Amino acid sequence: MAIGVFGLTVGLALGGVVLLGTLGFVLQRTVDTEAFRTADAVALLAAEDALPDPLPVAGGQVRVQVIDTQGRIRAASIDADRLVPMVRPEQLDRSGRQRLEVPAERVGLAGPVRVVTVPAGTAADPLTVLVARSMADVQHSTHVVRTILLVAFPLLVALLAGVAWRVVGATLRPVEALRRGAEEITGRAGTGRLPVPASADEIHRLAVTLNGMLDRLESARVRQRAFVSDAAHELRSPLTNIRTELEVAERLADRTDWTAVTANLLADTDRLSRLVDDLLLLARLDEAPPARGTGPVELGALLTEAAARYPSPPVRVVLPAGPLWTTGNADELRRVLSNLVDNAVRHAYGSVVLAAEAASAARSVGPDVRAYHLVTVTDDGPGIPVADRERVFDRFTRLDDGRARDDGGAGLGLAIARELVRRAGGNITLTDAEEQHGLRVSVRLPALATEEDAAPGADAL
Repeated sequence: MAIGVFGLTVGLALGGVVLLGTLGFVLQRTVDTEAFRTADAVALLAAEDALPDPLPVAGGQVRVQVIDTQGRIRAASIDADRLVPMVRPEQLDRSGRQRLEVPAERVGLAGPVRVVTVPAGTAADPLTVLVARSMADVQHSTHVVRTILLVAFPLLVALLAGVAWRVVGATLRPVEALRRGAEEITGRAGTGRLPVPASADEIHRLAVTLNGMLDRLESARVRQRAFVSDAAHELRSPLTNIRTELEVAERLADRTDWTAVTANLLADTDRLSRLVDDLLLLARLDEAPPARGTGPVELGALLTEAAARYPSPPVRVVLPAGPLWTTGNADELRRVLSNLVDNAVRHAYGSVVLAAEAASAARSVGPDVRAYHLVTVTDDGPGIPVADRERVFDRFTRLDDGRARDDGGAGLGLAIARELVRRAGGNITLTDAEEQHGLRVSVRLPALATEEDAAPGADAL
């Protein structure tokens, strides 16, 4: 505020100085113009050799003299000196027009005196017309304006400072309300909203934006707390099993089947290791930016490798007629198929079909429009209700009623699969199986534009 008032004061001061300078210049030019007009009229009379005596002038603040080359006064106005020229001969430029300042006592006028000179007469008898005008009125006018500015300037600065104080205060009042609201929200460490001013201005939009940010932060905080709680619960289950197995084995040392205990401990350890690996992978996916197009990958080899983990039925592979190349990280795409096949096998009644289809036409997935290969994983299990097909991609979501034979999953497989597919530039959807009861998982992955894009060194797995 102080800086603004200081800048306003400096601006007004400069404006006053410019005003005074301009006023003085304009008034002086006006005096010179009127004096030259009088001199030109007298010069016209001199050229016609019709100079009256005395010379007629208007106003008592004007003196006129006509002098020759010797400095003698040929004609003068009624109040002008007839013996002493108003301008010394050595100051005159007889070849052109002049503007001069002369002492007031030499002319007999009050205040500063302005004298203009105009050549006149004939070539045989050159003359010079001198017209003097008092600058007292000009000096008085500028003095009055200067006095008014000196008196009005402090009052104007004080008035504008008061208005600026009120206006800035009224403008910043909503900002102070936002600050207090933010302080209250921080102090109670809970949810809350900032006050939104009624005026539809930048402060209003700022408050709305900040409230939206607070809502998003609160949603993220709730999701984080739920994630931590679910992760702790999932981690507690295998740890509890391991502790129970060890305590029972310790109490019944002589009657303990250590082979069975070891097998149980290894199973729980494997489950715990998989859960920790999944949590670390999700954490890395949340932090790392999407990395698309890391290299060509052949989908047929991926499907064959995913089915090879189940050497006996129920997994069946339907390979495409030719190689299907996509872009992405081979390890991440391998993890996607592994999660989808494991999930399908866990819930299938009898069979799982793993297939791939070549891109038939360009389609839109997100902001891109391009060709996408289709990979499907179909099982004949109980399926997933339509209302829950989006929710199952949330972390730690398990539909125990709909997928009743869940035997150890933590609800992270589909969440990881969706994140990895998104990183590859594709999408994943759930639909009903077409030929049987069950679930069909459809994964669309970007297709390479040409077969030549798949270099000989591409990752064909």
